[in-house]
Amino acid sequence: MAENTFLLEVVTPERIALSDEVQFVVAPSVVGELGLLKNHAPIVAGLRIGVLRYTMPDGEVRHMAISGGLMENIDNEAKVLAETAEHGREIDLLRAKAAKDRAERRLAERQDQISYVRAQMALLRAIARIRASEMDQ
Repeated sequence: MAENTFLLEVVTPERIALSDEVQFVVAPSVVGELGLLKNHAPIVAGLRIGVLRYTMPDGEVRHMAISGGLMENIDNEAKVLAETAEHGREIDLLRAKAAKDRAERRLAERQDQISYVRAQMALLRAIARIRASEMDQ
């Protein structure tokens, strides 16, 4: 482990999306962006749908779309538990834009409350995927 790095793991029910040494992490917490460096105080935070960004030891900044979840940091090990997590470079941008358009159409229709909430969540996920993809270009 390099002198100024710590372990970041991003885990979903399907896979370990990331397990690597990083210099810095910014997570979309439910109360705003949460930044972590090495030796950060222990913390547990709720995460919202958004973009997780992290800096690799070589200085490269990478992005990952996550669908909310939890983040825990203890003893220089940050763990993110999310329903889904996609690296920005793996996202199909055209598909994400189509999902955004679909969600916006459903929001405009506003058939019932359940469909409306589902469309809002789909829109937030699509926007996060688009942002992560465009940031990693």
